[in-house]
Amino acid sequence: MAVRIRLLRMGKIRHPQYRIVVADSRTKRDGRAIEEIGIYHPKEEPSRIEVNSERVLHWLSVGAQPSDPVKAILSKTGDWQKFKGLPPPTEPLRVAAPRADRTAIYEAESQAAAGVDTKPAKKAEPAKKAEPKKADAKKADDAKKAEPNKAETVEAKKAEETPAAPATEESAGAGADQAG
Repeated sequence: MAVRIRLLRMGKIRHPQYRIVVADSRTKRDGRAIEEIGIYHPKEEPSRIEVNSERVLHWLSVGAQPSDPVKAILSKTGDWQKFKGLPPPTEPLRVAAPRADRTAIYEAESQAAAGVDTKPAKKAEPAKKAEPKKADAKKADDAKKAEPNKAETVEAKKAEETPAAPATEESAGAGADQAG
């Protein structure tokens, strides 16, 4: 019996997910498989590749022929090189960062939400109100400081005008005395 290691397509339209299977070469692409030895999800970033290396080496040693896509996947994982006696691949297989436990994420978010809704929110609001008061007080002090300066300048202008006004009156009055 001719045995092949190939991809069994699963998933949705435009979102393929494959299982790496050992199957009789005469069966359909998505037909019955002898054994499932790995998975391949090309749409994830980085592509998710999980292969049972021990079983792959067993099936390769008993004569199973990998398809071209499977041979490329096995080359990335280093299983093909191990079988052929070649040096391992130079680039390590990229692996996605492990995801955090859902319950831990939920608990952390709920604690954060509970903490934000109770004490910190109340403390934050008065602090915001206090800052504008301080800013208004600074502006008022600046305005008060500026007002005396304005008052002094206005008084100085009046003082300049006041001596000038009596001088004009005196000169006008003096001229009237002389004329009359």
